[in-house]
Parts: sequence; C-alpha cells; structure tokens
Amino acid sequence: MSAASKTATGNFFEDFHVGRVIHHATPRTVTSADAGLYTALTGSRFAVFSADSFAYNVGLPGAPLDDMLVFHMVFGRTVPDISLNAVANLGYAGGRFHKPVYPGDTLTATSEVIGIKENSNGRTGVVYVRSEGRNQDNERVLDYVRWVMVNKRDPASPAPETVVPELPEAVGADRLHLPPGLDAARYDTALAGSPHVWEDYAVGERIDHVDGMTIEDAEHQMATRLYQNTARVHFDGHAQKDHRFGKRIVYGGHVISLARALSFNGLANAFKVVAINGGQHTNPVFGGDTLYAWSEVVNKEEELGRPDVGSVRLRTVATKDHPCADFPDTGDDGKAHPAKVLDFDYTVLMPRRA
Repeated sequence: MSAASKTATGNFFEDFHVGRVIHHATPRTVTSADAGLYTALTGSRFAVFSADSFAYNVGLPGAPLDDMLVFHMVFGRTVPDISLNAVANLGYAGGRFHKPVYPGDTLTATSEVIGIKENSNGRTGVVYVRSEGRNQDNERVLDYVRWVMVNKRDPASPAPETVVPELPEAVGADRLHLPPGLDAARYDTALAGSPHVWEDYAVGERIDHVDGMTIEDAEHQMATRLYQNTARVHFDGHAQKDHRFGKRIVYGGHVISLARALSFNGLANAFKVVAINGGQHTNPVFGGDTLYAWSEVVNKEEELGRPDVGSVRLRTVATKDHPCADFPDTGDDGKAHPAKVLDFDYTVLMPRRA
C-alpha cells in the first residue's frame, strides 16, 4: 500500500447518496478557554455567556458556551466529510438549539444526506445534509440543515437522481427549546447593557448596529482552527493563488459570529439563539475587509406560555466596507447589494417586561 493511500482527500459529489449517514471524527471537549478565545476573536458581549453570576440569576447552572460557538464546533466536525471539496456553502435551514452546552461537555457530530442535485455544468453538484451535535450523555444539543456545492471527482460520471428536500421557512414557536431552569424574571437589563426588552421591538423595525469590525487574516484563521474546520480555502494561501479569488476566503460561520457580535449594539438583550431559520452567504469575505451589520425584526411570538420571556425572529444582514445607515439589501433587479455578504434569519429569546 502506498503512503498516498493513507491520506484523506474528502468526499466528492459522487460519494454522496440520499440516506447515507456519516459519523464524524474527533470528539471535542469544550472548555472555558474555548469560550475566552471565542470572545477574543469575535468581541461578543452577551451577558449570559460572559458571566456565571448573570447566568445564575436567570436560573442556569453557569455561563453556557455562546450558541454560535456551539454551532461552529459541531459544523467543524462535519467539514472533513461534507465540504472539504466544496466550492461554496450555500445556505442553512431548520436549525434548532436543543440543550445548552457548558464547559466540560464533549461534542460529537453526525450527518445524514437528505438531498442531492447535479448542476447543469456537470462539474459540481449540491448536497443537502442534516447534521446534529450531541453531548457526552448522547443528548442532542443542535441540529440543522445545510446545503453545499461540491466538486465532482470525474465530470464524466453520470448524474444521480435529483432529490431536493422540502425545508421549512422558519422554525415554529412550538418547536423551540428553552434552556432547562431558565427564569428571566430576574434578568438584569442594566448589567446586560440595554433597557430594551421584548415589548420594545416592533415587527418591521430596522436597526443599524453602527459599529464596524475589520477582519484580520490571523484572527479568522485562528477562529477557524478553533472549530477544527479543515476547509482548504480558509488556510492554504499558496494553493488559493490559482483558484477563483486568488486568495483565502473567510469561513462564513466566522462572518455570522461577527455579525451577531456587532448586533449587540441594538439587540443586547437578544440573549439566546434558539433557531437558525435560514441563511445565505451572498459574497465572499477576505482578510482586511471591514464588516458592518443591520437587523430587521421579522416576527415576535408570545405563544411560549411564559410571562418572563418571548421569542423574536430576526434577519441580520452583514456588509463589507459599507456602513449600514442606508440598510443595503436587494435592489429592484433582485440582486444583492454588491457589499452584502450575509443574510441570516434566526430566532432569539428576549426577556419580557415584568
């Protein structure tokens, strides 16, 4: 057996079929050091993830890991098997956070292929997977669907039967999971950084988050390594010189995290992500780009049957090198604004006014 046969080249489009289940390698025990490094790399300031004392006051046993950090840790397990040979990660849907993750928990991930479609160029295809992360007690902490464009190994190989799954527009309020023990009656808005709670937001309202954040190459690569995401397009600058953009691109999940961190200014009390309804990376991001963000209140729900907390469906748009005072979005021609890099639809929990 040659040495080359011992190395993994990742799955190509031909290697996927509907119903295939992949158990991903490398369990990951997450620690408070991971949480601290995530803060250093994103600047996220949401209080419930930042202080044990704040978390105690809302009924939790301590500060959980940031929800998006959990997402990236699970996502990172899947990359070597799902998207090592990807052209682009195209979108997300139907994501739910089931149980909080705390320092000391160990995460594993599995994925099931639920759809497949070859592109008309015959060189690539789209693969739909439902991935889930579980903790050391085999409790589900997260599941979501994503679809990714993957290169074919052999463009001459026959196209598979097309299967495109039906995906929900959004996760309904009756399918949201609240953290066990959560009691937002003692939520301290002064310590959280904003007096604005669930009742203060109106459907259709738009918020310019004002601040910008420049992405440094070293930081986005460190973040992606933290998640053990091995996609070559984020790391191998030498190889990327000969590819479409001529340089490394920033992991789209890191863009989501930075947009979420920027949204603190205006949404400081959106303290818990409970669902990922959808999302698209509309343009690539590179080291040196400066991100800005704005959000729209899409919907509000009080069907949670609780007086202390409500859910808010948000749409956060991120741009590069373009402040968001004009709320850049989609033009009359249906095309995204050229500076738009992310369109992310998600649901959060907010405390209600007593």
